[in-house]
Amino acid sequence: MKHLALAVCLFALPFAAAAQEPPAAVAKPAQPAPDGAEKAPQTAEERQKASAVKLAGLVRFVGESCKEVQPDYERFKAVVAAMGVDLDAISKGELLMRSMSYTEVYRKDVEASCRKAVELFGEKGTAIPGLVLRKAS
Repeated sequence: MKHLALAVCLFALPFAAAAQEPPAAVAKPAQPAPDGAEKAPQTAEERQKASAVKLAGLVRFVGESCKEVQPDYERFKAVVAAMGVDLDAISKGELLMRSMSYTEVYRKDVEASCRKAVELFGEKGTAIPGLVLRKAS
């Protein structure tokens, strides 16, 4: 359970975009979202679903773009289920499109994103160990 809570915290921003964001201390104060804009998740269920969407984007990115590692899809399914999110719900429609947007952000710096995926989700990962595995040689 500890790693799931960590994952929620770590998924506040995609890897590549995190370095471009200003620190929270100097960030602009929160302003209401314009009409039609996506609002920050409010409930625990919405936060879990948002984290699962980001995780799906990461898993897709690793599977398509990382040469030395691959996602453990069974582990991914188990993690999403443990988060209380229906895998089918994040596999279609608007949530699928959101996860694909995360995949695109990770692709902006493939090498750094793959390295960060291993650091956080590799066999000795600090967030969800075992989600990303070295490819067999």
